[in-house]
Amino acid sequence: MSVKIFFCALLLRLGLSASDDFAYNGFKGVSLSLDGSAGITSDGLLMLTNVTRHAMGHAFFPSPLRFKNSQADNVLSFSTTFVFAIFPEHKMLGNGGFTFVLSPSKDLTKASADYFLGIVNITNNGNASNHILAVEFDTGQSTETEDIYDNHVGIDINSVISNYSKPAGFISDDDGKSQNLILLSGEPMQVWIEYNGTNMQFNVTLAPLWKPKPKIALLSSTINLSSIILDRMYVGFSGSVGTLYLYHYILGWSFNMEGKASALNLSSLPPLPQNLTSSEKKRKTLVLWLPLTIFLVLLTIAGATLTMVRKKKFSELHDDWELEFEANRFPYEQLYKATRGFKDKYLLGIGGSGRVYRGVLPGSKLEVAVKRVSHESKQGVREFVAEIVSLGKLRHRNLVQLLGYCRRKGELLLVYEYMPNGSLDKFLFSETKQSLDWSLRFRIIKGVASGLRYLHDGWDQVVIHRDIKASNVLLDGYMNGRLGDFGLARLYDRGAAARTTNVVGSPGFLAPELARTCKVTMSSDVFAFGAFLLEVACGRRAIEPDKQESEQVLVDWVFANWKMGTIYKTKDPRLGNDYVLEELDLVLKLGLLCSHPSPSARPSMRQITRFLNGDVPPPEMLPYQCHASGSF
Repeated sequence: MSVKIFFCALLLRLGLSASDDFAYNGFKGVSLSLDGSAGITSDGLLMLTNVTRHAMGHAFFPSPLRFKNSQADNVLSFSTTFVFAIFPEHKMLGNGGFTFVLSPSKDLTKASADYFLGIVNITNNGNASNHILAVEFDTGQSTETEDIYDNHVGIDINSVISNYSKPAGFISDDDGKSQNLILLSGEPMQVWIEYNGTNMQFNVTLAPLWKPKPKIALLSSTINLSSIILDRMYVGFSGSVGTLYLYHYILGWSFNMEGKASALNLSSLPPLPQNLTSSEKKRKTLVLWLPLTIFLVLLTIAGATLTMVRKKKFSELHDDWELEFEANRFPYEQLYKATRGFKDKYLLGIGGSGRVYRGVLPGSKLEVAVKRVSHESKQGVREFVAEIVSLGKLRHRNLVQLLGYCRRKGELLLVYEYMPNGSLDKFLFSETKQSLDWSLRFRIIKGVASGLRYLHDGWDQVVIHRDIKASNVLLDGYMNGRLGDFGLARLYDRGAAARTTNVVGSPGFLAPELARTCKVTMSSDVFAFGAFLLEVACGRRAIEPDKQESEQVLVDWVFANWKMGTIYKTKDPRLGNDYVLEELDLVLKLGLLCSHPSPSARPSMRQITRFLNGDVPPPEMLPYQCHASGSF
């Protein structure tokens, strides 16, 4: 009887081993559980994401694997290796990534795309009940996920906020120095992930394809997975993209429980597509057609004339110093076609610094907003372009992303992410637009405050926006407020003194000290934010010359009502009685406090966000002496 039991147990173990050890040198004919944008190409590549934006895709081994033995709760050792490549829509621009993931379920369709990487959503992010273990390969930097860098590898436990992370790269066996790897390069790379169930050592190693596995892992940590990993788990991949699409490819994959994953046959891996990026397309087109184009131009005068006219029409300014910014530059012809020649039909708005047009980039079909501004600047065009490119690296959900620029004689074109619901001022001041309820207004206020705090405190440099107002707050598809228009913004190193600059901005939003010092500061931004708060709460512009004299300046009018004890009379009458009194009171008084004529009396954006989020009690409003100007 004991012999039969022994052989039954042996056969059961052999059956489990057969499925716990697999190797795919390409995925032709391989049965995986796929959903979302994931699929297998005709060449045998596993593709997790494609040209669909704000999308995700999953690919799992179809059966769950046993990660714990029946006698103890400890997690068994496992090992995997795979080869991947990422192709971006635009060179060196990405806002997505993929993960190798262990999950109790292969159905992750309720997860979210973008920076949630297709493994969690805003509701369950960080919940211990997720039982999710992932190694992320992320191309974007997000404040929400506390990313250290926009090109990194991390170990995630039940959350997309990595427990351990480092910039993508490897440790050279030759000199022990770190070598950077660019995940968005389109070059194939190999990953080794190993967990030792005995000493709980978790290692992640990365290297270019064909390079031997480095001896020192990129990430190496002791992690007790017993409370995270369940008895049976699914293994696979999750890919996610945001505004800009990425192709995430897995070329081959090997996995083994309680042993070393089988080596992949690198020479048998399927080839990567050769025409995914616009730069590659242009290069090949140039090589194939340039001789023929030259021949045709020489044969026909008409062809030469058309070429000259076209060149003049789409001419740009190029200087040697711009080579370092080439990845952030859009061809003028591409923007011209995107906006149908900058026709008035596609005009979104006209501001003091330029016109803004809606456009759809040819090829990628990405919706953008293109702003045409003068680049005549006393600080020099080179410094201005450098600041614009730096601002393009800002990543926050309450900021409109600056995608790049184009330079022509006499003007700069700034390319922004398109916001489908337009600017906030149209909802506040237009009689034809539906009025916003208070809960939405308060959410927009908190969002803009969060974005401005990030500009002041959350980035490598201090960013002074210089033009905060309702018309520069844009609304995305979910009516989230995003601070936009960085055409006037200035960057300063932390601790550096503010530089003297031209006083620019909008009447009613300019701090009084600017006329004296000509130096923009975080405090002058706070002054403008105060005027913005009053605009939203009162449904009125900061300056309205048509009103009677005592009501022309919004902040003076609100302050006068506060002194008389009638401050609530200044609220937008379209709100009716549908508002939270404590929130309205806070916004009106914060608006006055931020508008104080003395910079030192104004709160910081860090303090303001804490007030708005209810982390600290509302500020006390004391009677201020009126100035001769009438401002308190």
